Amino acid sequence: MEKQSQRIIALDAFRGITVAAMILVNNPGSWGSIFPPLEHAEWNGCTPTDLVFPFFLFIVGVSMWFSFKRYDHRLTSGSAYKIAKRAFLIFMVGLILTAFPFYNMHPEKIRILGVLQRIGLAFGFGAFICIGIKDTYHKFIGALLLLGYWFALVHCGGDDPYSLTTNLVRKIDLSILGPAHLWKGKGIPFDPEGLLSTIPAIVSVILGYHSGKILDENKGEAGVNLLLVNGLILVFVGMMWNLVMPINKSLWTSSFVVYTAGLGMCVLGVSIWLIDIKGNKRIVKPFIEFGSNAMFVFVASGLLVKTLGKILIADGNDKVGLSEYIYSHIYKPVDGAEISSVLYAITWVFLMWIIAHLLYKKNIFVKI
Repeated sequence: MEKQSQRIIALDAFRGITVAAMILVNNPGSWGSIFPPLEHAEWNGCTPTDLVFPFFLFIVGVSMWFSFKRYDHRLTSGSAYKIAKRAFLIFMVGLILTAFPFYNMHPEKIRILGVLQRIGLAFGFGAFICIGIKDTYHKFIGALLLLGYWFALVHCGGDDPYSLTTNLVRKIDLSILGPAHLWKGKGIPFDPEGLLSTIPAIVSVILGYHSGKILDENKGEAGVNLLLVNGLILVFVGMMWNLVMPINKSLWTSSFVVYTAGLGMCVLGVSIWLIDIKGNKRIVKPFIEFGSNAMFVFVASGLLVKTLGKILIADGNDKVGLSEYIYSHIYKPVDGAEISSVLYAITWVFLMWIIAHLLYKKNIFVKI
């Protein structure tokens, strides 16, 4: 734990909104009853829910710029140790969260990759690139990674390179990790946080890092305006790229990276204008509290959800998890399946906000 230092208020609020959205979309009362904006795109396309994860990686990059000012944006033994330690810690926390509760863990079947694992890998590689290589080369490295990823998918993905079954991301994961260690949410072994698709995710972090640089070197409205212009350009490029390479979160396509990073720049720019420049801090205080302990709250949410699901109680002639019992007896009777489902999810967000609020009030900031 660490005491709070001077923080970027709009960045905390943006991070907090993103984490609250993560908890909201990850915890519906019923996966079969979800409002369309709260669902991921089935494959190609981009819903509001699909923006949540790339926004978080973008924010990781922005925060990196300000964090590494203490090292003068240079790769030193101290900065290298900090990067490696944090990347490893985030990855391992993700792996532990996947394996929890440990009493029924089967190592030969555990999913190796996941959201936190991708955050750890993208942060680690992105940070080493950003402070280990001169910044004038970053845009060329980013372009090379995105174009190279596009080339690899097209030329090694068969006749339909962006399909669920034949894409290169799945092929590599199957050959290296094996089907038993992959996510199976789409009916076949395929991991949306795959090894190969982590490469373009690194660019999401790099673009965030340079957004932080823009804001740091261009104070006030000048920085906001420059960020908005860059963001709108990237949104346009992403939409044009979508004509030949579909925007697809599951594959984290290059067009998806550019499009979502552009939107992230726009959202951050507007947030800074509203919160830091115009001083509207009170209305976003709950999200500032979320954002100040974002990673901890996200992990705590995952642990609590799994714990409640494993606490079995009698429900008629059956035994069900406590979370399922609560939903069935309190929320499900509410008229409208989607409404009851989202009310349950909102309750989870509120409960996690209470934790974030108490930590913030006591000036405690947990570093993961």
